[in-house]
Amino acid sequence: MQAEPDGPLDKLARLARRQFGVDMVLVACSDADGVWQARAGSPPAAFASLPFSAECPLRASDGRQLGTFRLLHGQPRDFSAEDRRALEDFAGLAAAAVEKRRALAAERAAEDSWRDEARNLSMAIAGSGTGVWDRNVVTGEITYSTGWKALLGYGEFDISNRIEDAYKRLHPDDAEYVRSAMQAHFEGKTESYEVEHRILCKDGSYKWICSRGKVVSRDAEGRALRMMGTTTDISAMRAMSERLQRTADLLVNLTDAVPGMVFQCGQAAEGGSRFLYVSAGIWDMFELTPEDVRDSAAAIEQRVHPDDLASYHTSLQAAAAAQTPWHLEFRVCLPGQGLRWRQGDASPRTGPDGSVVWHGFVTDITDRKRADFELHELAATDALTTLPNRRHFMSRIAAELARIKRHGSDCAAVLMCDLDHFKHINDTWGHAIGDGVLQHFANTLRAQLRAVDLAGRIGGEEFAVVLPDTDMERAHAFAMRVQQRIADTPFSSDGRRIPLTVSIGISTMHTMDADAELALIRSDRALYNAKQLGRNRIESAPSVFSR
Repeated sequence: MQAEPDGPLDKLARLARRQFGVDMVLVACSDADGVWQARAGSPPAAFASLPFSAECPLRASDGRQLGTFRLLHGQPRDFSAEDRRALEDFAGLAAAAVEKRRALAAERAAEDSWRDEARNLSMAIAGSGTGVWDRNVVTGEITYSTGWKALLGYGEFDISNRIEDAYKRLHPDDAEYVRSAMQAHFEGKTESYEVEHRILCKDGSYKWICSRGKVVSRDAEGRALRMMGTTTDISAMRAMSERLQRTADLLVNLTDAVPGMVFQCGQAAEGGSRFLYVSAGIWDMFELTPEDVRDSAAAIEQRVHPDDLASYHTSLQAAAAAQTPWHLEFRVCLPGQGLRWRQGDASPRTGPDGSVVWHGFVTDITDRKRADFELHELAATDALTTLPNRRHFMSRIAAELARIKRHGSDCAAVLMCDLDHFKHINDTWGHAIGDGVLQHFANTLRAQLRAVDLAGRIGGEEFAVVLPDTDMERAHAFAMRVQQRIADTPFSSDGRRIPLTVSIGISTMHTMDADAELALIRSDRALYNAKQLGRNRIESAPSVFSR
């Protein structure tokens, strides 16, 4: 790796040369990318046989040696203990600069990965009439899919990727509402972000869109880092709503061409309901004809998923009683299309006799639900192993502790697993093989789980497992099965067989635990003991009751 001009190492080298009064200071570190070094001064004349040389290693926070900080002088000189401490301080500052540089490189790589994920998601829903966007909340950059740009008439390079410019495209009457909804989601006040608003198109007109998204990454303090979402053109739906309010005659002429079902449904005071009007879209939405629901709405209710039928009835009754608009997302089971998602919206009007007439619209939201699910999966799943990531795993282990506390007498086992000598595998065979090893172990671990068990990738080569209603003895048997299975099935790639071993730490989670992470900490300590005692071992943490 090349050093940047007059970088932090150069400045440290010059400062050290003045501090120690030597001919030359050399700071050097190396890794897979090459050598990064800095020097101040010139080599002494007798460089081959230096009368004075002192050096100190550059140590990373995990103890790895990153390089050396060296003093060279052409004349003999004293070097006191105080000088040695000063040299160690300089080496510490240099090591910190090296680690910071590497951390910044890792952040840039992560940023590239985010964009790759956004492109993949864009391809997955291409053709659905939905655009995808990916926002870096920290830098203010926002990436749009080609479909998103086409939705508003923009070409590939017509708009910038700055959030400030995105806000300028909002209709002035909608700008504050959109900003407030976005901020509320950043602050965790809403589960997701969903707004309908107008946005400026390339031709200067405004188009109604529905923008939905969710924060998929937060920092340790809960601040939003990254957000992904979709944008759908709802101009036709908004225009249709306005036409419905103006004239029923125009409704009859147009609704049959609308993707979705427009309806007028009468509900008698004594019970029972029938459709006074329904558009031809009833076939797409429910695979029924207008004649099927002319005398009764029972045929529609028979298509609603059994698990959603109660909320379907309850929401309608509540909206009728309160004379408020009805809104519900529900599933339907159709003979031809199978399981689909529908969104129903309607406004009630009560007649003098107590009957209620609903004017509304049912539309297909299956693609949006699928996109929402994919966004959720991105936030909860480790991309390499497809196991739950650390954040999702911690939420599940907290839920398990809550269950234990409710039942009082049950317990759960918590295991920490670490692949032995994984760094050596990476260094020897390369990161592609290392990734394959992690996937191989994840699949091996997954095959040993019961339906109620949970495994997750905590970080690097570390995996965690929760076994509900499992004591230490059964947990130890589980760990032995995992060890035996991974020993019996070495990782193979292109004819190469790489034997694997795993160290495992076990603890149990009990009702007296104030926090689920305590059990994970105990398991981690047991894992540390297993590795200290030679690896490929299973160690158990002392019972929490023995403390």
